[in-house]
Amino acid sequence: MSTPLPVHKLLESPTSRAIEIGDWAVTVSTNPISNARDCDALHAALGFPLPEMTFGSNFLCLEHRPSKWKYEFTTLNALKCVKNGELGEGDGGVKVGYADAWLKSRTAPSSALPMPKTVPTKPYDWTYTTAYAGHPSVWTPPADDDSTSDASSRPPSPAPPPDSSGPPREWAWTLADAANPSHAIPLAELSRPDPILFYAEVPLFEDELHDNGAAHLLVRVRVMPTCLFVLARFTLRVDGVLFRLRDTRLYSALNSTPPLVVRETSGWEAPYDRVKGTLPRRDDLSPLTDSNYIAKVLTGMPLQSSQKDGAGTAWRGLGTTLEVAVLG
Repeated sequence: MSTPLPVHKLLESPTSRAIEIGDWAVTVSTNPISNARDCDALHAALGFPLPEMTFGSNFLCLEHRPSKWKYEFTTLNALKCVKNGELGEGDGGVKVGYADAWLKSRTAPSSALPMPKTVPTKPYDWTYTTAYAGHPSVWTPPADDDSTSDASSRPPSPAPPPDSSGPPREWAWTLADAANPSHAIPLAELSRPDPILFYAEVPLFEDELHDNGAAHLLVRVRVMPTCLFVLARFTLRVDGVLFRLRDTRLYSALNSTPPLVVRETSGWEAPYDRVKGTLPRRDDLSPLTDSNYIAKVLTGMPLQSSQKDGAGTAWRGLGTTLEVAVLG
């Protein structure tokens, strides 16, 4: 039996596309890589070098109009969750595979090569690892000096929506109730061949890490007759060292009562050689550049190895958290 199509409206402008369906509005903007002027502004706001491909004008916005709940994914706020400063415990710092050997060859007593003189630069996480999970329409990013906890992996504190009829109300994420079936993302529903009324891929940034791997953050959204679903995926490959994945999934049934959004954030990690060992052909490394293949391998590993032990970096982004926001 085919799923009936609900009333909806598709909108398009030179800079964005949107769908209005029921109480929801979903808007995306996909644009070319930021120009030099925009990159200079982003660099000034962040204080560290930008990824090679930065899509500073791209965004995804979800809006539940009756409650005035609005949630966004933007490049600037994703990069604000990259560690700016010295990396500490839990930040998941990564060195390239040959870094120790390179340093030893130049500092050993027998070395005839002196260490080069360098100009000090402000440190930052060169892998652009971000546990960014989206943010409310008004948001205060984590402070630069917060070295003891990763604010990007915690639920951000939502700003209260305007409400002229009474005091502002804060929309908070709370831990899901395992006994409540509505507090879960229904994979069976998402796997059905229902019509897709609206779909978009929104790249936020990508970098080849000075030819040492790749890091990229991509947001996908699809709206079906019964629900909307978002997947924001950060994928990291550091050649010879590790693979890292951070997913944020948002789900809402369009007719849920009360209106409810489910958010699942998950992080996985594994040593490079372990993922490489899963290749169907040892002479073909191309799957290692495919984020879908990496995700399939990492999520298929035992949780103890991929979400607890990881690649030995003690990255606090590992593990899974399931939360809900009640909008009614």
